[in-house]
Amino acid sequence: MITVLAGGVGAARFLEGLARVVAPAEVTVIVNTGDDEEFFGLHVSPDIDTVIYTLSGRVDPERGWGLAGDTFACLEALAFLGQDTWFRLGDADLATHIHRTQLLRQGRTLSEATASIAAAFGLATTVLPMSDEPVRTQVVTPAATLPFQEYFVRRAFQDPVQGVHFRGVESARPAPGVVEALLGADAVVIAPSNPLVSIGPILAVPGIREALVETPASVAAISPIVGGKALKGPADRMMAGLGLVVSARGVAELYKDFLDIMVLDSADEALAPQVRSLEIVPVVTNTVMRSASDKAALAAATLRALGQESCESPSSL
Repeated sequence: MITVLAGGVGAARFLEGLARVVAPAEVTVIVNTGDDEEFFGLHVSPDIDTVIYTLSGRVDPERGWGLAGDTFACLEALAFLGQDTWFRLGDADLATHIHRTQLLRQGRTLSEATASIAAAFGLATTVLPMSDEPVRTQVVTPAATLPFQEYFVRRAFQDPVQGVHFRGVESARPAPGVVEALLGADAVVIAPSNPLVSIGPILAVPGIREALVETPASVAAISPIVGGKALKGPADRMMAGLGLVVSARGVAELYKDFLDIMVLDSADEALAPQVRSLEIVPVVTNTVMRSASDKAALAAATLRALGQESCESPSSL
């Protein structure tokens, strides 16, 4: 079994490649829920939905999130009624959130709701929220402490970042199956996600980081920073704002207590000795996923570094 920690579009793209070189049923994904928020009375889980939509082949390929071909008639009607519609939810996408919210109001857990949605989309891959308890990422800026979606979507991550914290994490527990997926894995991969607000909330849940330290499986991380820049999103400016080294080495330092292997882009080959100095094995390959073959090649290279076999032909999703 391959267990992947994931959050955001970069992680979903890596998982798309992984599904081409490993049987999807052999993969468990632990997904960030620090981005979850309520909009129009509905519980929205952006990272979970992006993973499910991508693995089902139904994600909007241009945006990397939402459903392909979705319409926005409901959002337009809400705007007509005077509602603030800065968070874009398509009509078919709304059905997912309505279904999730109904299940939660009936007393089902977020894990159960996620499993229901994944099954409806035909996934063989196991998708787990990091926790069934609410954990909400808060971003500290000079103007205010902002909920993550306010910072990321509404304000387009333009505010300088002075801190990040996770409201509610102290009382959160790993969702059922999360610790078991880490301790029982043949290999663990930290997807190329923002280490502070995509992977950071997962690691902050009590028991998860400890399981990564304890697992007998090798743990590899793929750097989301290439040439000192984030491939997508604000990871580079967030790291800089917090005084962290904005490089693959800086990401490795955040994970060094449990990390065995760091996958670097070819552009950062010169950083390999710095990563090795942390007693982490550097692996250099192309990490920029421009095509389906790039995604599959990165997944295969990561598995080889972990000593895992991959199949030659794409797997059925």
